[in-house]
Amino acid sequence: MKGFALLGGGLFAPHIPAFAELLKHGRLPVLKAVYSRSESSALAISKVASTALKLEGSKQPTIYHDASQDQNLDALLARDDIDAVIVVLPITTQPEVILKALKANKHVLSEKPVAPTVEAGLQLIKTYEEEFKPKGLVWSIAENFECETAFRFVRSSIHDHKIGKVAFFTVKVVNYIDENSKWYKTPWRTVPEYQGMLNILVDNRLIFFGLTGIQHTLAALRVMLSADITGVSAFASLNKDILKPHDTIQAIVQVPNAHGSIDMTFASPTTSKPTFDMFVFTGSNGWISVGQVTLPESQQSVWRVTTFPHVGVQTEVDEFFARVAGNDSGWGSPKAALRDVAFFQAALNSNGTLVDLETLLREEM
Repeated sequence: MKGFALLGGGLFAPHIPAFAELLKHGRLPVLKAVYSRSESSALAISKVASTALKLEGSKQPTIYHDASQDQNLDALLARDDIDAVIVVLPITTQPEVILKALKANKHVLSEKPVAPTVEAGLQLIKTYEEEFKPKGLVWSIAENFECETAFRFVRSSIHDHKIGKVAFFTVKVVNYIDENSKWYKTPWRTVPEYQGMLNILVDNRLIFFGLTGIQHTLAALRVMLSADITGVSAFASLNKDILKPHDTIQAIVQVPNAHGSIDMTFASPTTSKPTFDMFVFTGSNGWISVGQVTLPESQQSVWRVTTFPHVGVQTEVDEFFARVAGNDSGWGSPKAALRDVAFFQAALNSNGTLVDLETLLREEM
């Protein structure tokens, strides 16, 4: 591969140093260019990348931004020394950029969610599979929770029946957001034309704050269970006015041969949280939890605690470039990521009624 470009950055910029680990092992192509809407943000991303990857002088990535006629996105995509792009843009503009990059014969790794709605996602996937996949172009979704070692470890443990047959599970996510949060103070949250990166939109209406963050949870769940959610019955509510119209979901979900509950909120009243495990899987012979645990002395002999470092961003990028080279790990599937969007669309419209996700996905085609 000749080189790659980073399109967007923003909140993703702190993850760029993870690329350095790939560079150490010779698994990172050359970063040729960075693009952002404004020149200042493009310069900021370039600086972070140049520092992390030790790029100096002429080796620093070229800056592209919308204020320049000669150094804009179209000019970047026209370069023949760039084979792939990593797209980290607001979800309202990202699908258009994905298609533009594919039309320019670039491989694409795009930030989740795959699209703002199920209908838009299905259309994007259809276009890719009919027009660009036959040409050998790769499009993957950057979902780092799919790549975290801890979740893949639990997946293997469940697959190997370490806890017997999974009967039920619980998922709990509690987040505190206020006006000073970096997740709240973003253009796509406060400027109408950019709403969407941290929100889910249906018919151009903002209906939930935090899609990007909570999609991590759904991705981790399907990785660990090796199964897709097939049915959802849920209620959504608003508990903080700044997060209108919804900030909380309580759901009962079905997967093949098991069921569970998912509680997710961005409306915690305090920065402190009660003690709980984010994921608990209960089987016929035992259980596995992911999160903070306390070991009862009476069961020390049958308990095992394993800790893992966060390597998801590094791994997702590594596996994307490996896929471009012909070594497909199977992760990063747009279709799998679309099911996470389908869960939200179902949960926010359920109002307690069971929604069949397979039917939803078919109806939106």
